[in-house]
Parts: sequence; C-alpha cells; structure tokens
Amino acid sequence: MTDVLPATDAVTHFRTRLLHETDPSDVAAALATGTPGFALIDSRGAAAWAQGRIPGAVHLPTARIALEAAAALPEGSAVVVYCWGPGCNGATKAALALAELGYPVREMIGGFEYWAREGLEVETDAGLARRTPDPLTSPSTVPACDC
Repeated sequence: MTDVLPATDAVTHFRTRLLHETDPSDVAAALATGTPGFALIDSRGAAAWAQGRIPGAVHLPTARIALEAAAALPEGSAVVVYCWGPGCNGATKAALALAELGYPVREMIGGFEYWAREGLEVETDAGLARRTPDPLTSPSTVPACDC
C-alpha cells in the first residue's frame, strides 16, 4: 500500500458511494415507514421474480428499462434498484440505464441474496415468507449490527 490517497480523496469517494448505494437493512427500514421516498425496482428476469422478490418491488427487468421506465415510474422519481447479489452486476446495469433516463437512483448492494439471507420478508405468488437469518450476514444475538 504505497499509493495512499489523501484523506480528502477518501472523503469524496465514500460520500459519493453513500449517495449511490444503499443496503438491505436501510431499504427495509425505509419501506417499514410506509413512505420510503423511492420506488423499489427488481431488475431480474421473470423466472427470478417468480422465485421470490422484495414485497412492494416493481418488476422492471434491465432489458426493458429504456422502453418501460416512463410507464412504470413517474418522471424524476427516486429509485432503488436490486438484482441477485454481490456476484451479479445486473443492478449496476439497471441503475445506469435509469440514471441515463434522468432518474435519481441508488443500487441496493447485496441484492436479493442478502435481503433473503438477512431474514427479511420475501414475497412469491404463494405469499410472504421469511427465512432464518444467516449468522454470517446478519447478527444472530443482537437486533441489529449497530452500524
């Protein structure tokens, strides 16, 4: 680590990341208020959507954003987008497509995988379900990570 950037560069970098990223815990907390201030977009395909999704999410696969975003989202609406998980850049592609259309957008890091692994509610056509939180991704002995 010989190329250490000045602290001001780090501040800019991390502040910018927080402007463009969020996580499942923060999204869940915002949704729980009933007025989260954003539309939640699931950018995965139909088979993934049917397998499970975040309750209240709008299904808008990345490939259809350019054609269908205006009908699905009021112009200028704030958006949070997610895809499968950290091994997938689908949410990044969807966020870029929405940003290019003028929507203020944030990517939910961890995606649907970490939403489900944290034990948050998941919706399928059969109803709502919640899995046991994965102790490697969610605190098991305390109500929150306190970060």
